[in-house]
This record gives sequence, C-alpha cells and structure tokens, in this order.
Amino acid sequence: MRFLMGLALAAIMAVATITTAAAQTPQLVEAFKDWAAYSVSGPNGKVCYVASQPKDQQPTGVNRDPVFFMVSHWQGREVRNEASIIIGYPFAENSTVTTEIDGASFTMFTKGDGAWMENVAEETRLVEAMKAGSKMTVRGRSRRGTNTVDTYSLSGITAALNKIAEVCG
Repeated sequence: MRFLMGLALAAIMAVATITTAAAQTPQLVEAFKDWAAYSVSGPNGKVCYVASQPKDQQPTGVNRDPVFFMVSHWQGREVRNEASIIIGYPFAENSTVTTEIDGASFTMFTKGDGAWMENVAEETRLVEAMKAGSKMTVRGRSRRGTNTVDTYSLSGITAALNKIAEVCG
C-alpha cells in the first residue's frame, strides 16, 4: 500500500510537469509488482506513464524528497518511451546521471531535480533493456556534492509498459 501511495504522489508531481493550469488528476490504470501505470488527459491528448520508486537508496540518511523513475507516452505529441527521473534533490549544475541495466549504460542530462535522456534516440534501447533486465541502478550528484545511487527493481515493468501502450495507443 505504501508503494501505491508513493506512486500516487509521483502521479501528482508528474501532472505538474505534464499539464497546464487545467490539470486533471492522474488515474491509476493498474499496478504491476514494482511498477504502476497511470493516465491523465491533457490539453494535447492523453498522457500515460509508468512509475516506480527505488528499492534501495545510498547513502542512507540523506535528506531527499520522494524519488521516481518514469517512462511516458504523450499521445498528442506522438512521443513514446520518454524516460525521466525525479531525484528528490537539486542536481549539481551541468551534471549528468548514469543509468545502468545489466552492463548497459545510459546518460541523462539534468535540470533542477529532474533528468532526461541525453540522446533521445537511446530511449527505445533503454526501455528494451529495462524490459529484459531485473534491476536498474541510477547514479547522480547533488548540488551539495553528494553522490547518490538508487537501485530499482524492474519486476512488472514490461506489463506496465504494455498497459500504457494499450491505453495511450
């Protein structure tokens, strides 16, 4: 239940970046093990996304807001598999995030407390690696210089992604 409540918070946070002042509340479509699928109607059509929180965060005892990894489909913009992170702290200026899945490494650029794929052409490869993998590690550096490592379970990611593909087309 804590997992779903945390993901509900992610849904609300995502709406702030997804829609305009006429924001609607995201709807939980379905939860799949460690991932959940959401949808929300926006000004340019439906937006669907999957979200999860890390199973482990290092170092422990660091003051952070909730952390989420998301993959979104933006129906009206014809965008699929947009990977993003809400890291729970402001990133160091001009820093990057490294996401690793079973030996494959992906670089994300940062802005504020968010990160997105540096090379958009790599998003499909990242999503395919997520589907094939069992865990994902995300490494970042805060504005204060703290290096963090978040480890996510990928259990349920394939079913969650299949669900948003079905809902958002």
